[in-house]
Amino acid sequence: MRIELVENVSDELFEAFQHLVPQLTQNNTPPTRTELAALVRSESSTLLIARADGGEIIGALSLTVYRVPTGIRSIIEDVIVDTSARGQGIGEALMRRAVQIAKEKGATQVTLTSNPKREAANRLYLRMGFKKRETNAYIYKF
Repeated sequence: MRIELVENVSDELFEAFQHLVPQLTQNNTPPTRTELAALVRSESSTLLIARADGGEIIGALSLTVYRVPTGIRSIIEDVIVDTSARGQGIGEALMRRAVQIAKEKGATQVTLTSNPKREAANRLYLRMGFKKRETNAYIYKF
């Protein structure tokens, strides 16, 4: 297994996201090619993928690092590991690489949110040293 930084959108990447995103959520549709391209081009976003030894894409993660008046912030979003490859350390490898990139870009911490129903993912985050925050999370939908 290897972790790669995505630099361009290929048919393979597009197809992988059509397969992976429904495994993460039923509330959002997989990204279009245009949306994937915008993500890859974004200066604040980093898209990582995990490849199996055979080369197929089996996981992905998005890291955003951005500046605010109080410093440099970073957040990990949409950590997805294919159901056929779970329990093999792929999510942890993606997370470790994302944390490393965030630190290299000057962030002093990395945040993330996770659905409580994703029990294995939540155990991973705690095992890696992430702490559960006491905060009020809000959303404003358009």
